[in-house]
Amino acid sequence: MNVQLLVLAKAPVAGRVKTRLCPPCTPAEAAELARAALQDTLDAVRATPARRRVLAIDSPGEVGDLPLHGFAVIPQRGQGLADRIAAAFADAAVPGLATVLVGMDTPQVGPDRLAAVGARLDGVDAVLGPALDGGWWTLGLHDPRYAALLRTVPMSRPDTGRATRAALSAAGLRIADAPTERDVDTAADAAAVAARAPGSRFAATWRRTAARAKAGVA
Repeated sequence: MNVQLLVLAKAPVAGRVKTRLCPPCTPAEAAELARAALQDTLDAVRATPARRRVLAIDSPGEVGDLPLHGFAVIPQRGQGLADRIAAAFADAAVPGLATVLVGMDTPQVGPDRLAAVGARLDGVDAVLGPALDGGWWTLGLHDPRYAALLRTVPMSRPDTGRATRAALSAAGLRIADAPTERDVDTAADAAAVAARAPGSRFAATWRRTAARAKAGVA
């Protein structure tokens, strides 16, 4: 595919990542889950046919021993999420390559689904994958400059997906849909995603976390 895959992620640092999982998780457990989700995502991206793979991470010096082979690593920049997404598209841009962005919150997404997003870019300008919470989990763009449109979109809200689509449509872009996915934000999300991908690192980590929580209650 004439596509590059771009992962936008936070370093799995306790107290700074997946804080909505606390409680029932401790900050350390939430960071464990974040690390597992990121590893699953990187593995899926690594297994997806692509010309290039990029990780845009908020703290490149705090990834620890996370395996990053096969990825160009760039630091995130910008103040808010919308600004960081737009900057990641711009900083990863390579002439002639479309870009498919995915976050670290959908560890259930495998290479087949990622490849399908890239394939959907044929004949359109953008592919948008809605999330169950009203946001979106993936965005593919032929021209990364259009990611600047996201700077006008309020992020992390129930209407973020609709607002993103409206901003892209207002610029005249032809948009195709990717399947809806569930982001991991809350404990209920974590349980549902673990059940969807029972063989993943994320599911194994969630099962250990849930067992510790149950033992603590007992």
